[in-house]
Amino acid sequence: MKALVYNGPGQRSWREVPDPVLQDPEDAIVRVDAVTICGTDLHILKGDVPAVQAGRILGHEAVGTITAVGTGVRGVAVGDRVLVSCITSCGRCEYCRQGRYGQCLGGGGWILGHLIDGTQAELVRVPYADRSVYKLPDDVGNEDAVLLADILPTSYEVGVLNGNVSPGDTVVIVGAGPIGLAALATSKLFTPARVVVVDAADSRRKAALERGADLALGPDEDVEAKVRELTGGLGADVAIEAVGVPATFELCTRLVRPGGRVANVGVHGAPATLHLEDLWIKNVTITTGLVDTFSTPRLLSMLAAGRLQLPGLITHRFGLAEMQDAYDVFSTPATSGALKVALFSEQGFERANARLG
Repeated sequence: MKALVYNGPGQRSWREVPDPVLQDPEDAIVRVDAVTICGTDLHILKGDVPAVQAGRILGHEAVGTITAVGTGVRGVAVGDRVLVSCITSCGRCEYCRQGRYGQCLGGGGWILGHLIDGTQAELVRVPYADRSVYKLPDDVGNEDAVLLADILPTSYEVGVLNGNVSPGDTVVIVGAGPIGLAALATSKLFTPARVVVVDAADSRRKAALERGADLALGPDEDVEAKVRELTGGLGADVAIEAVGVPATFELCTRLVRPGGRVANVGVHGAPATLHLEDLWIKNVTITTGLVDTFSTPRLLSMLAAGRLQLPGLITHRFGLAEMQDAYDVFSTPATSGALKVALFSEQGFERANARLG
């Protein structure tokens, strides 16, 4: 089969590799029908995630069709169309029994495209298939479904729920890439009074406004002063960091009011300064986290019912064999205007936006 292989920092190739095979009775093999590229993949290519070794197939989110299952798989079968979650769960360890699947001690957690070969390929092996893939209803198309593999549960759990977004809150989201825009969509489920988005790119600020942000601010504006003006001098109730660089995290800690919450979602590859000399007296709560995907069934149900809107998050579409072109576009959003890219097999294109129920 063909796959996107990480060859060390700054190096990637789309090339032939051996097909995956069942290695455990709880494994499934999934033919990839739709896949996407995550900002975390770009962090890996920069060398920010040293646990990823050269030769690894990247990718941790996909929609596909099961082609083989191990003898221990009970919940899905060959021919089922499934969502491949970014998080794998053994279901038996202490953390999994608490619903904290991202911290799985039994060989799960974030392993696809990280510790084992991932989804940016024609086929992928998924361990613990009964707890790590989700059967898709016919009325959810591949394009919408692939967003449920990572960015929607991540923004919802690590951003909105960890930040305890509540009715009437002022929410500031720093970063209007795919995760930031997904946080915008999921925060609105809790009817905040206003959502302010901060991003350096004109195109992404425009995208945020088109998708329901009340205000979008750029680097040439005094963001802190604007937020204080909106909130009677207090600051944001919730600041969601959705970039993953020191400057944006530190900005979030300055934007939040006393008693507010900072929810860090971004993947950080460099140290950030925690200014406790300013924060110790402000009763600020700071959360971090890896997504657990406990919310995936709920989000999938809301999507199928039309209660969760995902307007235009995918801006560019490619065939699976155009993986290198897709990376070039996704990694240069300032010139390409890319938010989220999606790649489809021939079969996947046919179901991209199907609503067949």
